Amino acid sequence: MTRTGIEAALADLLFDRDLTVPEAVDRHFAPGYRQRTNGEWADRAGFADHIAHLRTLVADGRVEVHEELRDGDRYADRHTVHLTKKDGSTVRTEVYVFADLAPDGRFSRLEETTLMLEGADADRGIGSAR
Repeated sequence: MTRTGIEAALADLLFDRDLTVPEAVDRHFAPGYRQRTNGEWADRAGFADHIAHLRTLVADGRVEVHEELRDGDRYADRHTVHLTKKDGSTVRTEVYVFADLAPDGRFSRLEETTLMLEGADADRGIGSAR
């Protein structure tokens, strides 16, 4: 069993255009996946819609993991997402994550809070934009 992590998941979801959104979601997120971002819940389909929307905006980027903890089926991390949008502007967001992993190692539930460090006011909701 391979357990996923935020860095691998976001790299596949946002930056690997050889993978479709459904392929990337299937690789890292269990069928019953739910996510809460800044208090707003999304099911797996809503999350996939969010990623598809982000792919229309994002040209490139990277994920910088500062801390990552695992304890059985529990996962937590603090990371920064550095994005370059297709219009050339940049967004930098710090993210705090608490998650549960399914028995197969994929995320089953994830709750996150985001803090925009750099970007336009219009990018403040990028963590849950659809």
